[in-house]
Amino acid sequence: MATKSDVGFVGIGEMGSRMIERLLEAGHPVAVYDADKDRQKEFARSHQVRSAETLKEVGEGVDFLITMLPDGHVVRNCYLEAEDGALAKVLKPGCIALDTSSSDPLGTRELAKVLAERGIRWAEAPVSGGIVGAEKGELVFMVGGDSPETIEKCREVLDVMGHQSFVVGGVGNGHAMKCLNNYVSSTGFLAGLEALMIGAKFGLDPSIMVDVLNESTGRNHATRLTLKQEVLSREFATMFKLALQAKDVKIAACLADDLALNAPLVRQAWALLARSNETLGPGADHTETVKYYEKLNKMVLSAKQ
Repeated sequence: MATKSDVGFVGIGEMGSRMIERLLEAGHPVAVYDADKDRQKEFARSHQVRSAETLKEVGEGVDFLITMLPDGHVVRNCYLEAEDGALAKVLKPGCIALDTSSSDPLGTRELAKVLAERGIRWAEAPVSGGIVGAEKGELVFMVGGDSPETIEKCREVLDVMGHQSFVVGGVGNGHAMKCLNNYVSSTGFLAGLEALMIGAKFGLDPSIMVDVLNESTGRNHATRLTLKQEVLSREFATMFKLALQAKDVKIAACLADDLALNAPLVRQAWALLARSNETLGPGADHTETVKYYEKLNKMVLSAKQ
């Protein structure tokens, strides 16, 4: 049997914990680290995996250092500024820093350049598929990296955490693709919500509207998988937080600004999601955005009006 790469994994949240489980099942030795020490200790105990007391410890000697963190600022801090052992000073030359978070693409390029000066290779592989995809090992990765060789090496771990990896180019391209994918998905969802609100006010049955959309040109991810199942049912249980959706669309909007592009729709989508997130508060599922629309319009959307 081929030797499995040693992996350091930073971020044991809803996604990270499930990704680690797939790595363990595939036989990779994994050391874990999380800012929430109680969560880290419980995960290490229940999975019999090595628990690193510091970032320095999680990064020592590993072949891959995988991050699944809230945003690129947290990732950068772990590599360059953390008081308990900035990873850039710890990782051995040739180690691959693999970020699966949703991060700012231009910030990614800056970080990769700093790491390259220390002999650390870089790849990013943000994900699509959510918690269910992570549990089943069916994530889709959008992969960018510093070389084809680095990206090919990453398949050793990506192929056990997901079922498909799209190589989209060099450093930062993976993160750019992720925020743009989530922008397209989010605007499709927002358009669907607005259509149902308008139709319901006019007298259409929202449930029948979704059926029509799914057999017509308006079909998208939201019409197929969330408008009936989560919104009209009032389940609100996709486990993808509104705050994360707003963050991803903000990254896309800021990328357009950085590139001096006139892209008004992405800014409007970001503003709407940000207001919705402020109204609904932390922890809201992204499908609860309907409650923001309901508050604006003084009506409640349900399967039958």
